[in-house]
Amino acid sequence: MAMAGTGANGRLQVGTPAGDAGVAGRLGPKGRRTLGWSVALVATAAALTAGLAGVYRYLDNFWLYRGYPPPRDPAWVREQGTVQTIAVTSPAIGGRSQQVIVYLPPGYAAHPRRRYPVFYLLHGSPGLPNALLLTVKTGVVEDELMAKHEIRPMILVMPFGSSGRFTDTEWANGVRANSGWETFLARDVVRTIDDRYRTIRSGSARALAGLSEGGYGSLNIGLHHPGEFRVLESWSGYERADKILSIFGRGEKRLAYNSPRSYLPAVARRLRREGSYVWFYSSPGDRFLGQNRAFAHELARVRIRHSFFVVQGGHTWRAWRENFPQAIRAASKGLSGG
Repeated sequence: MAMAGTGANGRLQVGTPAGDAGVAGRLGPKGRRTLGWSVALVATAAALTAGLAGVYRYLDNFWLYRGYPPPRDPAWVREQGTVQTIAVTSPAIGGRSQQVIVYLPPGYAAHPRRRYPVFYLLHGSPGLPNALLLTVKTGVVEDELMAKHEIRPMILVMPFGSSGRFTDTEWANGVRANSGWETFLARDVVRTIDDRYRTIRSGSARALAGLSEGGYGSLNIGLHHPGEFRVLESWSGYERADKILSIFGRGEKRLAYNSPRSYLPAVARRLRREGSYVWFYSSPGDRFLGQNRAFAHELARVRIRHSFFVVQGGHTWRAWRENFPQAIRAASKGLSGG
């Protein structure tokens, strides 16, 4: 049995106790080969572990920033907003507590008597709410445009609308139990934000927007709750519900109810009375461009105020990032208060 100790030179030494005289104190050629293979295997495992950790960090950062640098306010912006993360518990989704990111505008703490309009922002699928903050740069853009006096201060609210990063909900009230994602947003998130922050408690001071699936969710929820959100925005969204059996079931009536283009005539009069405004865009090459053109035609037919744009960038983060300044300007212009 080999024993390790420290010699006079301070180095670790390997020797043999007196009773093990037949055991060599040095490794032979076979032992050295075995040790060499062991060292090589350990080194390879360490390299693989380090490599996998590096890949994970890269993928995690790419998921957060989509290849863009982390958002930072430019030096000329004197005041910055602040980020808070809260949890909203909703009976509509089985009592789950969902993460909600809240961006308070510059000056919120310094003006304790002031109340603010709210801009709700819905992520796509797969997606997370922090992508809106980190990739679309929602907070930084608000800081910049406020510094230029181009927009009113608004509270930005970015909820997590799924039970997992890759779980599709369509931001809809599904047919299954505890899948009321529309109610989670329109009732529970709005109530929580109004109770916890200094908001203007009126639909005339609320905007709802989203990208891709979130854009569909914005229009679908907004049409189901006329008067709760004055401005509705869809960035590369769609207006016809997909036939997802796990969400919408097999009934054609449910699909029509959850298809903004089909449902629009039923609520057009109420939307006109509430002064609702729809702002949306799509891109050449986006498979939803045709749906968006048809929806713009239907909005015009039923006399709903709207603006529709065809922008460059496709169904990508580039389009959503580059067009967010125009989106937040439209929300600011269409809301009251602040």
